[in-house]
Amino acid sequence: MRFRNTSAAFAAALGLVAAASLPVPGASAAIAPGIAGFLGGLHAFSQLASTVPANGDVNPYGVAIVPTSLGRLTAGDTLVSNFNDKANVQGTGTTIVEISPTGSRELFAQVSKLPAGQQCPGGSGLTTALGVLPGGWVVVGSLPTARGGKLPSMDPAGCLILLNDQGAPVETITNKDIVAPWDLAIKVSGASAELFVSDALGGNTSTDDGVPFAGNCAVVRIDLALSAASPPVLTGTTVVGKDFPWQANKAALVLAPTGLALGGNGTLYVDDSETNKVSAISGALTRTSAAKASATVISSGGALDAPLGMTVVANGDLVVVNGNNGNAVEVNPSGKQVATKTLLKNGAGDLFGLAPTQTGDGLLFVNDGTNALDLYKP
Repeated sequence: MRFRNTSAAFAAALGLVAAASLPVPGASAAIAPGIAGFLGGLHAFSQLASTVPANGDVNPYGVAIVPTSLGRLTAGDTLVSNFNDKANVQGTGTTIVEISPTGSRELFAQVSKLPAGQQCPGGSGLTTALGVLPGGWVVVGSLPTARGGKLPSMDPAGCLILLNDQGAPVETITNKDIVAPWDLAIKVSGASAELFVSDALGGNTSTDDGVPFAGNCAVVRIDLALSAASPPVLTGTTVVGKDFPWQANKAALVLAPTGLALGGNGTLYVDDSETNKVSAISGALTRTSAAKASATVISSGGALDAPLGMTVVANGDLVVVNGNNGNAVEVNPSGKQVATKTLLKNGAGDLFGLAPTQTGDGLLFVNDGTNALDLYKP
């Protein structure tokens, strides 16, 4: 959704959306004074490593912690996906780097070519949808752009790409419900897994010379059967959330539902950068129908300012990072905004993917302004 642009023009472009967003009745926009909660315990900032590999890809998006050492994956390392190529063209990045807790970096994957018989409509532009499944299978989303960074005209566009523990792509997941996967959340249960994906496109309601520029997209549950010896197998897809608006944006490529986080009670939280809202979809692991975006809002406005990446932290709260100002906002499961913290001063356009450290007491996040992985810890 964002690229390397920290100018006032970028902030203003997103700020038009922020100004138009008003609190929804019943949703909380209150912020406790001072810095409280999980964010209040973070004090020590450091840059771990550059996220730029040898081919020059920039604009780090996705962040995923490696849970188990397998193949070229080392437990405790952080995977980071890049969305832009060396020329800074959006939706053309093809690399995933692996960064150790001490800051060493190596290339994990370059997804410039898919195996024979596998397709990703439009090609590769690796998004913030990034995660690691049991068996060392890595899943990453792709929202590819056309020449010059234009949004793809095909529908559906993009896919999920599965890689093995050596970083080699082995297959793709694509169907009518998977349209430009923008972020994901994972739940593993024995020999199965549920992936939740926020689409950034789809439901196109407006086009310009065949290129879509507005519509209503969905949040999708993707059910997988797991095996240690073979790639995950798709067993079904269910749309669990619908009518989330998206809109093309010159600075940000697209404004759409971005951050996903799964609570311990099976509630799926979704943040929306266009409307400055956080939604909660109940029973996401088992529901068979789609909840409407307008009916699921729990927090709106307040400190939310073009919210992008989101994660669940150790105390059960959500931490959301803003695209407009470099701030993080802590939101409790009922929707109350309990704390804000500036992660990056003058950080408009710099924040996107984030994850708790493996120990749970710190926060890892990408910095698109410096193309680096940063850390805040107690």
